[in-house]
Amino acid sequence: MKTENSYKDWKRKLHEVIYGTHTPAGKLFDIILLVLILYSIIVVMLESVPRFDTKYHRFLNISEWVITILFSIEYILRIICIKKPKKYIFSFFGIIDLLSTIPKYLSFFFVGSQYLTALRALRLLRVFRILKLVRFVGESNKLAGALKASRTKIFVFVFFVLIISVLLGTLMYLIEGPEHGFNSIPHSVYWTIVTLTTVGYGDISPETPLGQFLATLIMIIGYGIIAVPTGIVSAEYASSKKENKNMDEGRSCPSCSAEIYRSDAVYCRKCGYNLIEEE
Repeated sequence: MKTENSYKDWKRKLHEVIYGTHTPAGKLFDIILLVLILYSIIVVMLESVPRFDTKYHRFLNISEWVITILFSIEYILRIICIKKPKKYIFSFFGIIDLLSTIPKYLSFFFVGSQYLTALRALRLLRVFRILKLVRFVGESNKLAGALKASRTKIFVFVFFVLIISVLLGTLMYLIEGPEHGFNSIPHSVYWTIVTLTTVGYGDISPETPLGQFLATLIMIIGYGIIAVPTGIVSAEYASSKKENKNMDEGRSCPSCSAEIYRSDAVYCRKCGYNLIEEE
Protein backbone atom coordinates (compact mmCIF):
# COMPACT_ATOMS: atom_id res chain seq x y z
CA MET A 1 0.00 0.00 0.00
CA LYS A 2 2.82 2.34 0.90
CA THR A 3 4.58 1.50 -2.34
CA GLU A 4 1.42 2.19 -4.32
CA ASN A 5 0.96 5.57 -2.62
CA SER A 6 4.58 6.43 -3.29
CA TYR A 7 4.11 5.56 -6.96
CA LYS A 8 0.99 7.73 -7.20
CA ASP A 9 2.76 10.58 -5.46
CA TRP A 10 5.69 10.24 -7.87
CA LYS A 11 3.36 10.30 -10.88
CA ARG A 12 1.54 13.36 -9.51
CA LYS A 13 4.80 15.27 -9.00
CA LEU A 14 6.04 14.22 -12.44
CA HIS A 15 2.76 15.40 -13.97
CA GLU A 16 3.09 18.78 -12.25
CA VAL A 17 6.58 19.20 -13.69
CA ILE A 18 5.81 18.08 -17.25
CA TYR A 19 2.27 19.34 -17.82
CA GLY A 20 2.00 22.16 -15.32
CA THR A 21 3.77 25.50 -15.13
CA HIS A 22 2.46 26.79 -11.81
CA THR A 23 5.51 25.47 -9.95
CA PRO A 24 9.17 26.54 -10.22
CA ALA A 25 10.11 23.02 -11.35
CA GLY A 26 7.45 23.08 -14.08
CA LYS A 27 8.60 26.46 -15.36
CA LEU A 28 12.23 25.32 -15.37
CA PHE A 29 11.28 22.16 -17.28
CA ASP A 30 9.46 24.15 -19.94
CA ILE A 31 12.31 26.64 -20.30
CA ILE A 32 14.87 23.84 -20.72
CA LEU A 33 12.60 22.10 -23.22
CA LEU A 34 12.12 25.34 -25.11
CA VAL A 35 15.89 25.82 -25.37
CA LEU A 36 16.32 22.24 -26.64
CA ILE A 37 13.60 22.75 -29.24
CA LEU A 38 15.23 25.92 -30.54
CA TYR A 39 18.64 24.25 -30.57
CA SER A 40 17.30 21.23 -32.44
CA ILE A 41 15.74 23.48 -35.07
CA ILE A 42 19.05 25.32 -35.51
CA VAL A 43 20.84 21.97 -35.92
CA VAL A 44 18.38 20.83 -38.59
CA MET A 45 18.77 24.12 -40.45
CA LEU A 46 22.56 23.94 -40.34
CA GLU A 47 22.48 20.36 -41.62
CA SER A 48 20.73 21.62 -44.75
CA VAL A 49 23.63 24.00 -45.49
CA PRO A 50 26.28 21.94 -47.38
CA ARG A 51 29.18 24.08 -46.15
CA PHE A 52 28.28 23.62 -42.47
CA ASP A 53 27.27 19.99 -42.82
CA THR A 54 30.57 19.08 -44.48
CA LYS A 55 32.65 20.81 -41.83
CA TYR A 56 30.63 19.94 -38.71
CA HIS A 57 28.73 16.83 -39.78
CA ARG A 58 29.92 14.69 -36.85
CA PHE A 59 29.06 17.34 -34.25
CA LEU A 60 25.64 18.03 -35.78
CA ASN A 61 24.86 14.32 -36.02
CA ILE A 62 25.80 13.69 -32.37
CA SER A 63 23.79 16.73 -31.29
CA GLU A 64 20.77 15.47 -33.16
CA TRP A 65 21.06 12.03 -31.57
CA VAL A 66 21.32 13.51 -28.07
CA ILE A 67 18.29 15.72 -28.68
CA THR A 68 16.32 12.83 -30.18
CA ILE A 69 17.02 10.62 -27.16
CA LEU A 70 16.05 13.40 -24.74
CA PHE A 71 12.80 14.02 -26.59
CA SER A 72 12.11 10.29 -26.65
CA ILE A 73 12.50 10.13 -22.87
CA GLU A 74 10.23 13.14 -22.49
CA TYR A 75 7.61 11.53 -24.77
CA ILE A 76 7.63 8.34 -22.69
CA LEU A 77 7.39 10.27 -19.41
CA ARG A 78 4.40 12.21 -20.73
CA ILE A 79 2.63 8.91 -21.41
CA ILE A 80 3.56 7.42 -18.03
CA CYS A 81 2.42 10.31 -15.83
CA ILE A 82 -1.02 10.80 -17.36
CA LYS A 83 -4.00 8.68 -16.35
CA LYS A 84 -5.36 8.44 -19.90
CA PRO A 85 -2.33 8.05 -22.19
CA LYS A 86 -4.47 7.83 -25.34
CA LYS A 87 -5.61 11.41 -24.79
CA TYR A 88 -2.03 12.59 -25.20
CA ILE A 89 -0.87 10.03 -27.79
CA PHE A 90 -3.66 10.91 -30.24
CA SER A 91 -3.77 14.63 -29.47
CA PHE A 92 -2.34 17.15 -31.92
CA PHE A 93 0.81 17.78 -29.92
CA GLY A 94 1.19 14.10 -29.09
CA ILE A 95 1.28 13.24 -32.80
CA ILE A 96 3.65 16.14 -33.49
CA ASP A 97 5.97 14.96 -30.69
CA LEU A 98 6.07 11.47 -32.18
CA LEU A 99 6.54 12.57 -35.80
CA SER A 100 9.31 14.97 -34.84
CA THR A 101 11.24 12.20 -33.06
CA ILE A 102 11.01 9.07 -35.24
CA PRO A 103 12.88 10.29 -38.38
CA LYS A 104 16.26 9.96 -36.70
CA TYR A 105 15.51 6.37 -35.69
CA LEU A 106 14.37 5.59 -39.23
CA SER A 107 17.86 6.48 -40.45
CA PHE A 108 18.89 3.00 -39.25
CA PHE A 109 16.64 1.44 -41.87
CA PHE A 110 16.58 4.00 -44.70
CA VAL A 111 20.11 5.34 -44.90
CA GLY A 112 20.58 7.47 -48.00
CA SER A 113 16.96 7.20 -49.05
CA GLN A 114 15.48 10.27 -50.75
CA TYR A 115 12.28 9.68 -48.80
CA LEU A 116 14.17 9.95 -45.52
CA THR A 117 15.40 13.40 -46.52
CA ALA A 118 11.81 14.60 -46.78
CA LEU A 119 10.84 12.79 -43.60
CA ARG A 120 13.69 14.38 -41.66
CA ALA A 121 12.10 17.76 -42.34
CA LEU A 122 9.35 16.68 -39.94
CA ARG A 123 11.78 17.40 -37.13
CA LEU A 124 11.07 21.06 -37.78
CA LEU A 125 7.57 20.37 -36.49
CA ARG A 126 9.08 20.62 -33.02
CA VAL A 127 8.58 24.34 -33.40
CA PHE A 128 4.86 23.69 -32.80
CA ARG A 129 5.72 22.58 -29.29
CA ILE A 130 6.77 26.16 -28.62
CA LEU A 131 3.12 27.12 -29.07
CA LYS A 132 2.30 24.76 -26.25
CA LEU A 133 5.16 25.86 -24.03
CA VAL A 134 4.63 29.61 -24.24
CA ARG A 135 1.75 29.31 -21.79
CA PHE A 136 4.23 29.82 -18.95
CA VAL A 137 4.36 33.46 -20.00
CA GLY A 138 0.88 33.74 -18.49
CA GLU A 139 -1.08 35.62 -21.14
CA SER A 140 -1.10 33.14 -24.03
CA ASN A 141 -4.27 31.35 -22.86
CA LYS A 142 -6.11 34.67 -22.64
CA LEU A 143 -4.95 35.66 -26.10
CA ALA A 144 -6.04 32.30 -27.52
CA GLY A 145 -9.44 32.77 -25.87
CA ALA A 146 -9.78 36.26 -27.34
CA LEU A 147 -8.94 34.95 -30.84
CA LYS A 148 -11.46 32.14 -30.46
CA ALA A 149 -14.19 34.49 -29.20
CA SER A 150 -13.65 36.93 -32.05
CA ARG A 151 -13.33 34.35 -34.84
CA THR A 152 -16.87 34.97 -36.15
CA LYS A 153 -16.34 38.73 -36.38
CA ILE A 154 -12.97 38.24 -38.05
CA PHE A 155 -14.48 35.77 -40.53
CA VAL A 156 -17.22 38.26 -41.47
CA PHE A 157 -14.60 40.98 -41.83
CA VAL A 158 -12.33 38.84 -44.04
CA PHE A 159 -15.34 37.88 -46.17
CA PHE A 160 -16.17 41.57 -46.55
CA VAL A 161 -12.58 42.32 -47.59
CA LEU A 162 -12.76 39.57 -50.23
CA ILE A 163 -15.95 41.10 -51.65
CA ILE A 164 -14.33 44.54 -51.75
CA SER A 165 -11.28 43.05 -53.45
CA VAL A 166 -13.38 41.41 -56.16
CA LEU A 167 -15.37 44.60 -56.80
CA LEU A 168 -12.33 46.88 -56.88
CA GLY A 169 -10.33 44.36 -58.92
CA THR A 170 -13.11 44.16 -61.49
CA LEU A 171 -13.32 47.95 -61.62
CA MET A 172 -9.54 48.22 -62.10
CA TYR A 173 -9.74 45.66 -64.93
CA LEU A 174 -12.36 47.78 -66.68
CA ILE A 175 -10.29 50.95 -66.21
CA GLU A 176 -6.81 49.66 -67.11
CA GLY A 177 -7.42 46.59 -69.25
CA PRO A 178 -4.94 44.06 -70.68
CA GLU A 179 -2.90 46.75 -72.43
CA HIS A 180 -1.67 47.98 -69.02
CA GLY A 181 -0.92 44.56 -67.52
CA PHE A 182 -4.37 43.79 -66.03
CA ASN A 183 -4.90 40.74 -68.23
CA SER A 184 -7.92 39.29 -66.45
CA ILE A 185 -10.27 39.88 -63.53
CA PRO A 186 -8.50 37.30 -61.30
CA HIS A 187 -5.19 39.00 -62.09
CA SER A 188 -6.72 42.36 -61.20
CA VAL A 189 -8.16 40.95 -57.95
CA TYR A 190 -4.68 39.65 -57.10
CA TRP A 191 -3.29 43.18 -57.64
CA THR A 192 -6.06 44.62 -55.45
CA ILE A 193 -5.32 42.23 -52.57
CA VAL A 194 -1.59 42.94 -52.81
CA THR A 195 -2.25 46.69 -52.77
CA LEU A 196 -4.94 46.48 -50.09
CA THR A 197 -2.60 44.63 -47.72
CA THR A 198 0.12 47.25 -48.41
CA VAL A 199 2.49 44.58 -49.76
CA GLY A 200 2.92 46.16 -53.17
CA TYR A 201 5.07 43.79 -55.26
CA GLY A 202 5.15 46.23 -58.14
CA ASP A 203 4.83 43.56 -60.83
CA ILE A 204 1.89 45.46 -62.31
CA SER A 205 0.70 49.02 -61.72
CA PRO A 206 -2.00 51.32 -63.08
CA GLU A 207 -0.97 53.81 -65.74
CA THR A 208 -4.12 55.84 -66.36
CA PRO A 209 -5.01 58.83 -64.09
CA LEU A 210 -8.30 57.21 -63.07
CA GLY A 211 -6.58 53.91 -62.30
CA GLN A 212 -3.93 55.66 -60.21
CA PHE A 213 -6.64 57.53 -58.32
CA LEU A 214 -8.43 54.25 -57.56
CA ALA A 215 -5.12 52.69 -56.49
CA THR A 216 -4.60 55.60 -54.07
CA LEU A 217 -8.02 54.99 -52.53
CA ILE A 218 -7.27 51.26 -52.18
CA MET A 219 -4.00 52.04 -50.38
CA ILE A 220 -5.76 54.35 -47.93
CA ILE A 221 -8.49 51.76 -47.33
CA GLY A 222 -5.76 49.18 -46.74
CA TYR A 223 -4.33 51.09 -43.78
CA GLY A 224 -7.78 51.24 -42.21
CA ILE A 225 -8.43 47.56 -42.84
CA ILE A 226 -5.25 46.52 -41.06
CA ALA A 227 -6.47 48.12 -37.83
CA VAL A 228 -9.88 46.42 -37.76
CA PRO A 229 -8.85 42.82 -36.79
CA THR A 230 -6.49 44.24 -34.19
CA GLY A 231 -9.34 46.23 -32.67
CA ILE A 232 -11.67 43.22 -32.64
CA VAL A 233 -9.16 40.97 -30.87
CA SER A 234 -8.11 43.75 -28.47
CA ALA A 235 -11.73 44.33 -27.44
CA GLU A 236 -12.29 40.62 -26.79
CA TYR A 237 -8.99 40.40 -24.91
CA ALA A 238 -9.91 43.34 -22.65
CA SER A 239 -13.34 41.81 -22.04
CA SER A 240 -11.90 38.40 -21.15
CA LYS A 241 -9.50 39.94 -18.62
CA LYS A 242 -12.46 41.43 -16.75
CA GLU A 243 -14.52 38.24 -16.84
CA ASN A 244 -11.80 35.74 -15.99
CA LYS A 245 -10.39 36.91 -12.69
CA ASN A 246 -10.27 33.32 -11.42
CA MET A 247 -7.97 32.14 -14.18
CA ASP A 248 -5.43 29.64 -12.94
CA GLU A 249 -2.53 29.62 -15.38
CA GLY A 250 -0.31 26.59 -15.63
CA ARG A 251 -2.52 23.77 -14.32
CA SER A 252 -3.63 20.80 -16.32
CA CYS A 253 -5.84 17.77 -15.69
CA PRO A 254 -3.86 14.72 -14.46
CA SER A 255 -6.23 12.48 -16.39
CA CYS A 256 -6.41 14.00 -19.88
CA SER A 257 -3.89 16.89 -19.67
CA ALA A 258 -6.52 19.50 -20.63
CA GLU A 259 -5.82 23.05 -19.45
CA ILE A 260 -7.64 24.06 -16.26
CA TYR A 261 -8.77 27.65 -16.65
CA ARG A 262 -10.31 28.34 -13.23
CA SER A 263 -8.64 28.08 -9.87
CA ASP A 264 -11.97 27.08 -8.25
CA ALA A 265 -12.66 24.28 -10.74
CA VAL A 266 -13.82 20.99 -9.15
CA TYR A 267 -14.05 18.82 -12.27
CA CYS A 268 -12.15 18.78 -15.55
CA ARG A 269 -14.17 20.47 -18.31
CA LYS A 270 -13.20 17.71 -20.80
CA CYS A 271 -13.12 14.36 -19.03
CA GLY A 272 -14.93 15.16 -15.76
CA TYR A 273 -12.01 14.08 -13.57
CA ASN A 274 -12.37 15.13 -9.90
CA LEU A 275 -9.62 17.69 -9.37
CA ILE A 276 -10.30 18.02 -5.65
CA GLU A 277 -9.62 14.36 -4.96
CA GLU A 278 -6.28 14.64 -6.76
CA GLU A 279 -5.23 17.43 -4.41
